[in-house]
Amino acid sequence: MRSLIRGYGRGLTALFFAAAAVWGLMLIILPQLTMLERAVTPPARQLDSSIARQVARDARTCMSLLETYRPVEAPAEESASSSGGLAIPSISTPSASNESSGGLAVPSMSPPSSGGMAVPSMGGATAANDTRPYILQCDRADTHARLVRGEGEEIAHLDTLYGIPALAVDPDLPLDDQIAAAEEIHVTANALYDRLVVEEANAFPYTLDNFETLAAPRLIPMSEAARAEEHKLLSNRLLSAVGLRYEVDGVVYERIGLVTLTRTIVFALLATALALVLCYPIAYKVALASPPRQAVWLFLGLIIPYTIVELMRVYAWTTIIDNQGLVNALLSWAGVISDPIQFNRFPATIFLVIVYTYVLFMVFPIFNVMSTLDRNQIEAAKDLGASAVRVHRRVIIPHSKPGIAVGCIATFMLSAGAFSVPRIISRGLQAEWFSQTIYNKFFESENSNIGAAYSFGYTLLCFLLVAVFMWAMRTRLKDFARVQ
Repeated sequence: MRSLIRGYGRGLTALFFAAAAVWGLMLIILPQLTMLERAVTPPARQLDSSIARQVARDARTCMSLLETYRPVEAPAEESASSSGGLAIPSISTPSASNESSGGLAVPSMSPPSSGGMAVPSMGGATAANDTRPYILQCDRADTHARLVRGEGEEIAHLDTLYGIPALAVDPDLPLDDQIAAAEEIHVTANALYDRLVVEEANAFPYTLDNFETLAAPRLIPMSEAARAEEHKLLSNRLLSAVGLRYEVDGVVYERIGLVTLTRTIVFALLATALALVLCYPIAYKVALASPPRQAVWLFLGLIIPYTIVELMRVYAWTTIIDNQGLVNALLSWAGVISDPIQFNRFPATIFLVIVYTYVLFMVFPIFNVMSTLDRNQIEAAKDLGASAVRVHRRVIIPHSKPGIAVGCIATFMLSAGAFSVPRIISRGLQAEWFSQTIYNKFFESENSNIGAAYSFGYTLLCFLLVAVFMWAMRTRLKDFARVQ
């Protein structure tokens, strides 16, 4: 702090810290607080008031549809034959006289009597036939609607919990009685909705139910033969050993959210380890084992491919690993394979593409720290009889530890949050990564509250793993300054 003030003065130093504070507030703190607020807020459609509103809406729609089946009698003066006006073709079933006269018959759109799926009549039902086909909204207009409750909570219904009458639209009643029942349901559910909105506004607005859905078990329907085959898989046995998969009375349950989360973390760790194994020799070769001119050309070979947009580089890999891609074409030409290998089904393909995509984030930090090492230390260790492995273990790796830590952290965070690579490379033929699950919650199923809980919890878990890694590496934040 004192060195900054001496070098830049109090004004520039204060401006620098103010800019850093604004940057941290706008790009880190406020977005996370917004995400946390959404994560602890229950989805609106799961509130009891939303259930009551939906019942009222279904009842109103039911009333509108039932109105189309009321008997309608056309006034005699509107008849085209008596007034000489323009005749409108009938949409009802043609009469026998029309058929015998050879006139053009128009297919009827009135409700069929056979019980099949009927289209609402555009001319109204006849007085003799006041029945109506099945209407989904009339079936859902029921005050005995089940409320959304968490696992282990007692089942509750709208009428029994809030003391309103049990009302439903009986399709066997006369049409007028059905309309009257739907209207009564609409009025009752609307009044309850207004009351629940006030009660929910005065209640505590936050809950942890969105986080609990991550660990909620899901029933996996399967036959006995399929269950026996699934039980033989090593991955399923491991899931059963850690409690992520279990059976109750022959029915299989799986905590799908935690399974996806665990799989993604493991894959990200494996991708980070693979990147470290591949990039450490490259960084050593460029920093300590090559003349300066050769090191320049090696670095150019690394940097030039990364002048292309990341998304284009990922799509370029699809032309390499496709069934008709470069690898399968070469193997087929050499006679090694007869059928193409489906590389997009292998998790190792995603690891390879992720390492290729984020390789510079591992190489540069290690190179920056390695380049500060005095080569005389390496020569001294060799003069004292140390082998190459011992030189790396006792001299180079301890000195490069901050760069290794930064490279591993950056690669792990990028791999754990990778979305484009697993989505484009696997094309849905592999189990999804957790980033894809979060995306689906936000944009596919419109469960943004649950998606926010998944995102916030995932961020905390990644930060915890990074903290454990820094503790294991005995690396402090100020050590990262050596990477620059």
